[in-house]
Amino acid sequence: MATKEHKRQVRGLIEGLEYRIHVGPPVRDAEILSAQQFLRQNNFSPASDYFNRLCQIQNRLCTRAKEPVLPQVKRNYGGEAGGQFMQIQSAFDHVILSTCYAGELNCKRGRIKISHRFNEQGRIDFVELKFLQSLEPCLNGEIRKLLTLCAYQTTRKDWHTAEAYVLPVLPRELIFLYPDIFRCPRSEVLAWLINIGHRIVDGLLQDLTNFNNSDNKSQTRADRTQLCLPAVRSDSVAWPILEMAARLESNVEIQDEKTVLVKYPWK
Repeated sequence: MATKEHKRQVRGLIEGLEYRIHVGPPVRDAEILSAQQFLRQNNFSPASDYFNRLCQIQNRLCTRAKEPVLPQVKRNYGGEAGGQFMQIQSAFDHVILSTCYAGELNCKRGRIKISHRFNEQGRIDFVELKFLQSLEPCLNGEIRKLLTLCAYQTTRKDWHTAEAYVLPVLPRELIFLYPDIFRCPRSEVLAWLINIGHRIVDGLLQDLTNFNNSDNKSQTRADRTQLCLPAVRSDSVAWPILEMAARLESNVEIQDEKTVLVKYPWK
């Protein structure tokens, strides 16, 4: 006979699977089989509603498997996490995470967008800055690659050490991220510019883990074509990349004014 504690556990388990069917991350066949085994081991009746709900989940997965596979297209997500608005673009084999920063210097206001592109193994491809409102108006709308992995499109995706090009003179607007950034050694600054992307992703995943349906009301979007941020959990391209990126941290060795070595330690 199933105990009250067993019923509580299985109710939470099945409700979680039902929720993920709609918003992700994807439910795996092994999870359904494991839940069915739990029911049998703890003497739940085969006629119980729990078995029926698991069958409904399984049928839904089978239906999706038979649906025609559509060509991969770019997907755009936006919303607030960790106290800041961010955008995630998912395309083919990579993810671009963008966040905005604003500040003031010498009575001039400025605003920039920092974008991190992560490859399918969660490694950095580039870190990019766009001047939304530059301290020098002539730069408004201009884009600068702060760091770009050499030949990132052809380099093996699970690299641990790779050469990268860097901008010789970094934009003053980076003080919007950290006021004393230019007091730090250059190698630390460049590593930090990479790692803030990994840390933002880590914080995002923690927020989405605690997310529930009622939070959808607070998820504002820039336009109608943009999906809410929690929907990224069901993105078969973006979600695995974000999970890997969240676990990584890099360091940087200076080669010369324009090149560095980016390293991801073996774990």
